[in-house]
Order: sequence, then C-alpha cells, then structure tokens
Amino acid sequence: MRRVLSHIRLKTVALGPVLAFILLSPAPARPAPGAQDALRIFFVDVEGGQATLFVTPAKQSLLVDTGWPGNGGRDADRIVAAAKKAGISKIDDVLITHFHTDHGGGLAQLVARIPVGTVIDHGDNRENTDEPTVQVWKAYQELLATKKFKRVTAKPGDTLPIEGMKAMVVSSDGAVIEHPLPGAGQENASCKNAEPYPADQTENKRSLGTLITYGKLRILDLGDLTRDKEMELMCPANKLGPIDIYIVSHHGWYQSGSPALLNAIAPRVAIMDNGARKGGTPSAWDIIEKSPRLENLWQLHFSEEGGAAHNVASEFIANPQGPDAANYLELTASPDGSFEVFNSRTSNTKHYPAH
Repeated sequence: MRRVLSHIRLKTVALGPVLAFILLSPAPARPAPGAQDALRIFFVDVEGGQATLFVTPAKQSLLVDTGWPGNGGRDADRIVAAAKKAGISKIDDVLITHFHTDHGGGLAQLVARIPVGTVIDHGDNRENTDEPTVQVWKAYQELLATKKFKRVTAKPGDTLPIEGMKAMVVSSDGAVIEHPLPGAGQENASCKNAEPYPADQTENKRSLGTLITYGKLRILDLGDLTRDKEMELMCPANKLGPIDIYIVSHHGWYQSGSPALLNAIAPRVAIMDNGARKGGTPSAWDIIEKSPRLENLWQLHFSEEGGAAHNVASEFIANPQGPDAANYLELTASPDGSFEVFNSRTSNTKHYPAH
C-alpha cells in the first residue's frame, strides 16, 4: 500500500548539515491511478535530460522530450515502461522542446520501441555550430523520411489537439505569446530590479514551451527557455498568471528560472528533471525555494553540486546518492485542482488539496 505524506505545508530547511525530516501519517490508499477523471504525469528519470509523459483520462498521451541517445536505449526503455504503467501501447504526440541531445536525442530509439503518431517541434534547428545538436537534427530528418509519424511545427498561441487537456504553446523558435492569457496581465514587481541577461545563442532560447490546463490545474513546461526569453513572458506584465505545477526549466541550471519568472508564476509545487551531476545549481535552487507560494520542490536526483544545503529532504528525491536506480515521480491530478505526487523509490504519496 502506498503511504501518504501529511498535508502540513513543508519547505525544506537546512539545519546545519541536517535536512528537515518529514513526518509520515497513515492514510487510506490513493485512488486507483487509472481513475476515470485523473490526469497522470510521469517524470521519467533520464539522467539529467527530460522525458515527461502526460496521459489523459481519454488515454490520449503527450510525451515532452525523449531523453538521451545511446546507452543501449536506456531512456527509451524507461519511457516505454512508464507508458505500460499508464496502460497505453502507443504515444499519440511527442513534443520536442528543442534539438539538444538530452531532449531530442532519444527519439529514434523510442520510435523503434513504441508507435508514435505525431512529433511536434519549434521548426528547424538553428544551432548549426554544435555538432551533437546537428546530429540530433540529422537523425530527426532521417526519421521523417521513413514516414513513421507526422510532423507538426507549433507557434506561440497554438493549442495542441490533445483530448482531455488543453495544451497551449507559449514559446517557440525564439518567439513568445504577444498578449497575456485570460486572467493574467498583472504588473510584475520583480521586473524592476531584474538582472539583465545576455541574449542566448543556442537552441535553448527556441524551446517550445507549453501551458497545460486540466480542469482548474495549470502546469508550465518551458523546456530550457533562457532568462532573456523569460523576460519577454514576464515583463513588464506577467503574461501567464499563477501556475500550480512548474516543471523546472533547464534542469535547475542558472541560465533559466529567474526571480522574475518564479515570483510571478508562484507555483505550489516544482518538479526538477535534474541528474546527479547535471542541474540543481544552488543559485537556481534558492530562487525556486524562495518563490512565494511554494509548498514543495521535488527532485529526480540528489544534486552533487547542491550538497546538503541545496537539496530537498530525502522524501522528495526519487534518486538519492548511489547507483542509478531509475526511480520516477508520478503526479496524479483531478479536475478540481487537487493532485498528488508519488515517489516510486519510497512508495510514499503526498496529497495537495484543491485551492
């Protein structure tokens, strides 16, 4: 039986070398993961890349990024295992946020293992001086020639055709939405003293970012969108509005996740796709932890760079220090805005009531 973490609001506090402990309280078993009205989100461990699988109550699926190439198909196998847990035998849509190897590199191995209907991208690769990125783009062109799936290029303001949830594109190919979304548009006080950030010259700034709405729940995934582009979304007015679930940009590296973004979207929960030695920069970690509404930050890995002072308590980490164990996090959401996060390592679940 999965245990449930207590509902008390807990933020990790460093007590010298000791991290805060989380109290566990007995609770009834969570509803069956395949409950008719549940959106399931699997945060697959791809060792510092990204692979996030959304499965709607209608069994429509969206995979955001495919992890790394190589490693004997490790990341593709982990994605297929998540799909099996969700009860699906194909992936309807794969969204490639950008063509860096840790995001789009695993596509060829994935389509060799499970049928894919459509691949959504931001347009052609623009980073032609980085050889690994060029290779990812070349492999993508070769896959397109096989006609195993359809290709769709998405622009800011587009809504992706996924039954059971709304997925709106808010950034793509270096552009962002022009006007605030309904309910957004408030002046962002964090813009006044925002630190200037140079224009990014890589694929990161072209990340295909989406705002996913499921009932009352709002989930933001900006890929590796950099701070210069975050400013276009956030300043002088917040174009997105408050967010419930923030999929931490850029694995928690300092190039993304500015105070102007975090203070304005004010997520309740943040989930970081970091690796043991990739992401989780202490300065970026601090910005997330200090955001005004944050209840918890969850991490796929203990960050070696962060050390004791810049990692959350063990209960909120899927993979602590030690050998690779491929543990994942799963978020199950209800249309009323309530949700829960399950840690496959601990078999514990924490429930977040609707606000």
